[in-house]
Amino acid sequence: MKNYIQAGSSLLFVNATGGTIASGSPVVVGNQIGVAAVDIADGESGTVQMCEVFALPKSAGSAIVQGDAVIFDVSASAFVPSSATPAEGDIVGACTAWEAAESAATSVAVKINTGVGTVTPA
Repeated sequence: MKNYIQAGSSLLFVNATGGTIASGSPVVVGNQIGVAAVDIADGESGTVQMCEVFALPKSAGSAIVQGDAVIFDVSASAFVPSSATPAEGDIVGACTAWEAAESAATSVAVKINTGVGTVTPA
């Protein structure tokens, strides 16, 4: 097929955040969430995974139930339950909690990009 590019499970991401993105960290890519496959220095390119299930940061203080359409809190760089009120820039509707996480937990298993996310407006 002449127009085939790739399977689409990862992409080459140019880091313009002002700092290094550590391997395994969540990465906002438009209205989706990726996970850095390698350390990506500021101004450099690196692979970001765009599907599958990852153990990712969760804000402590609220439990997350399995199957919840979790919100990515951009300011905390962590997931919160869908019952939270999203702030400006948060990603809503893109990811699903693959397992439950207790209130005190600091990580949660998340399947990334199970839906089309939206970026919370100002």
